[in-house]
Amino acid sequence: MADKKNFALLGAAGYVAPKHMKAIKETSQNLVAALDPSDSVGILDSFSYDVAFFTEFERFDRHAEKLRRLGDADRLHYISICSPNYLHDAHIRFALRIGANAICEKPLVLNPWNLDALAELEKETGLKIFNVLQLRVHPSIVALKKKFEPSKSEKHNIDLAYITSRGKWYFHSWKGNINKSGGVVTNIGIHFFDMLMWIFGSVKLQEVHYSDEKKMAGFLELENARIRWFLSVDRNDLPEAIKKERKTTYRSITIDGKEIEFSGGFTDLHTIVYRDILEGGGFGIEDARPSINLVYELRNSVASRSGRERVHPFLWQS
Repeated sequence: MADKKNFALLGAAGYVAPKHMKAIKETSQNLVAALDPSDSVGILDSFSYDVAFFTEFERFDRHAEKLRRLGDADRLHYISICSPNYLHDAHIRFALRIGANAICEKPLVLNPWNLDALAELEKETGLKIFNVLQLRVHPSIVALKKKFEPSKSEKHNIDLAYITSRGKWYFHSWKGNINKSGGVVTNIGIHFFDMLMWIFGSVKLQEVHYSDEKKMAGFLELENARIRWFLSVDRNDLPEAIKKERKTTYRSITIDGKEIEFSGGFTDLHTIVYRDILEGGGFGIEDARPSINLVYELRNSVASRSGRERVHPFLWQS
């Protein structure tokens, strides 16, 4: 691996930020600056005592520009972006403007047309925009791709259910605002859709059967798969067995009637993604485009069934 690079982190108080901090540390890089409107960022001390921290973007901007003028050893080489979804586009642009590559959480942007503008900015600056698509490096998912890639002529039947419990706070935060988060299908579904398209090919047909602020359900036909999907942040949708175990999250993917186990193995995925980027790899704009196109279409689709009908992952409606 090349010499150590300097990183800054936007959204340091967010849920996913510690995974980025850990990845920066485990790849032996330098986290030198961080930004978040919230100052509840004591976790930074677990990784470095020397991180310049800001709660105001304007002051962070000034600091980043100062580092840029000090020369290559001091400037920011990468900006890691864990900010709210609707800010990703602006923060990526900021990174490239100050001469840094961008490593951004999902979704890269909310609207597909923003990708074209970012691609132009990449060409103008010679810098790179990377998306964290960590399921693509999960060992079980990599094995799935190897297993099903040879059977391109076969259509597989898939059921996807992902339920993750969220309290009332969720709907008072940016995550509960569809204009800021992209809604349930973007917030919690985009990684799974990216994974399935990566394995089974591009979208041929999409339908939304139910949609509200807490859950969405529908049908996808890919080149090599038919998928019934259900996404929810409502704990009432958890299977009874999961509730009895006092678990708050349930994920299930069955392919041709066989359940795929990948509940473990998530601990070091961000580190693997970072290491790949630093070694010249990484997932870029074109890797992210299919899933961004899909979730945009899904959240802007009119549900084909009445909102009064109950959709449950284990009682699919015909």
